[in-house]
Amino acid sequence: MDYQKFLYEQKKKQKEIKAKSAKVVVKEIRLGPQTDEHDFEFKSNHAIKFLKEGFKVKVDVFFKGRSIVYKDQGELILLKFAKAVEEHGKPEQLPKLEGKRMIMILNPKK
Repeated sequence: MDYQKFLYEQKKKQKEIKAKSAKVVVKEIRLGPQTDEHDFEFKSNHAIKFLKEGFKVKVDVFFKGRSIVYKDQGELILLKFAKAVEEHGKPEQLPKLEGKRMIMILNPKK
């Protein structure tokens, strides 16, 4: 067997596998620690739409300036968000603080 032909076949198989693999799209929704009820509903409806389409949703609470002292409010908002979209998606990762952002990732339910 010719080595170049072997390499060509391997490359062709890899390309085919890559084309068949599903691409994961992550949509991002940003909230603040003092997000109002109407804004919260608006954002949760967007998240439900994204989850129905099969996308992952990354929800983060961004703390500006000294609002970092309200970490507990940010965590409560994220847990409330997970509760609001629980019939369409489940949390892959619980709220965790990274710098000035508290992040939670939601997966769509099958």
